Amino acid sequence: MNRRRDEPRTSASVFFAVILAATIIAAGGILHVFYKNRQIQITREIDAIDRRVEQCRLDIRTSGMRMDQLLNRFVIRKQLQENGSNLRPISLTVVEEIDPAPSLRRSVASAAP
Repeated sequence: MNRRRDEPRTSASVFFAVILAATIIAAGGILHVFYKNRQIQITREIDAIDRRVEQCRLDIRTSGMRMDQLLNRFVIRKQLQENGSNLRPISLTVVEEIDPAPSLRRSVASAAP
């Protein structure tokens, strides 16, 4: 039952090595959990940003559609009639076409007849 005195005893360095190994394993586990949690947070942030980008794209398309509706000449004409505006359509013979090329003169008005 009793140990013999001549048996080799376990030295303190073995206990120190076991404690050091357990500490390293525990630290590795904690770091693994930390990095995995951060990875999940980043994935959620990326998903949220993707949703915001899609919402912005949808808003842009909706704004474009509304602008097209507001700039539609038939809708403008109908709104003018509903509002009782004094504006009336003009005939095509009254419309003047202006040459888009710049004129050679720089002045707005001319003194010569």
